[in-house]
Amino acid sequence: MIWFALASLSPLALLTTCCLWAADVAWLVLAALAYQTMAIFVLDQSEQRLPAKDSPLLADALSVVLGLGHLAILLPVLVTARALDGIQGFALLIVLGLFMGQVSHPNAHELIHQPGRSLRRLGVWVYGSMLLGHHVSAHLKVHHSHVATAQDPNTARRGEGFYRFFWRAWIGSFRAGLAAENIARARKSHRPAPLSHPYLGYALIAGLTLLAAALAAGIFGLIACVCVAIYAQAQVFLADYVQHYGLHRALGENGKPEPVGPRHSWNAPHWYSSAMMLNAPRHSDHHVNPKRRFPGLQLTSEMPLLPHSLPVMAVIALIPPLWHRVMERELRHLQKGPHAQQTANPM
Repeated sequence: MIWFALASLSPLALLTTCCLWAADVAWLVLAALAYQTMAIFVLDQSEQRLPAKDSPLLADALSVVLGLGHLAILLPVLVTARALDGIQGFALLIVLGLFMGQVSHPNAHELIHQPGRSLRRLGVWVYGSMLLGHHVSAHLKVHHSHVATAQDPNTARRGEGFYRFFWRAWIGSFRAGLAAENIARARKSHRPAPLSHPYLGYALIAGLTLLAAALAAGIFGLIACVCVAIYAQAQVFLADYVQHYGLHRALGENGKPEPVGPRHSWNAPHWYSSAMMLNAPRHSDHHVNPKRRFPGLQLTSEMPLLPHSLPVMAVIALIPPLWHRVMERELRHLQKGPHAQQTANPM
């Protein structure tokens, strides 16, 4: 667990340090940005390995610290960014967005999968503060059931560029999550109170976040909060785009998709970014075993591997011609395997 703690808490510690001393130390924010980008790439090149060991109590403790840290650091960063000069303030907001997309998102994802109500609520608050609360419903009630099928708005089709996918997935997941929640509520024996609808809760958290940002840092804080949230949301959808691009579950004789298997997600073995993202790049095992805590997630030889780390692949996805050239090669290679027709057909 030590590497998970060091890698995931480091960005939070750097943000805290910037809030305390960035006004006096000019290079501090740029150093934090360099760490969050170049240093992580360099560390990924070493041969260190993360053992797969289940540590539920330690995993939950780290997730709680990260979740509470996310909620605690948001307003101080906005206030600090307003006080800094243009370049430093902008760079600090970028660091915050990277932390939200690369650490807070994987951590909130871990939290909403846990059986404890308090942990799940913390995950909801983290996503809600990113103005993306509906991702909770869409992920749990739609994505895990329909991943690698045309019914999942968060599975990217082969040949689909990220920018087209982003809008389709954002709107599609909002609608699909809402429909799934409405169906689940209609099936209950006792009619739920209208105000108990999860989507109202998501809207409330988003509204409180924006109000707090405006009160703390004025119109700058409000605009910055929205911009950072959009930046973080783009990273959330980049992760889905990269991790499921072009993969497809075959239909059985009954017309239903085959069970989700290890070859229905792309994975990355790079150790440091995996530790920072709480093993999110070990994505196949998560879909096969969604209740497994992040330290216990495994990589096996039958799981498709990305040619680069997940953060690097996300950057490549922002350049569609380069992305398609890289991934067409990977999909063709995958088609040569024994499960080609089940995994790499276009939807």
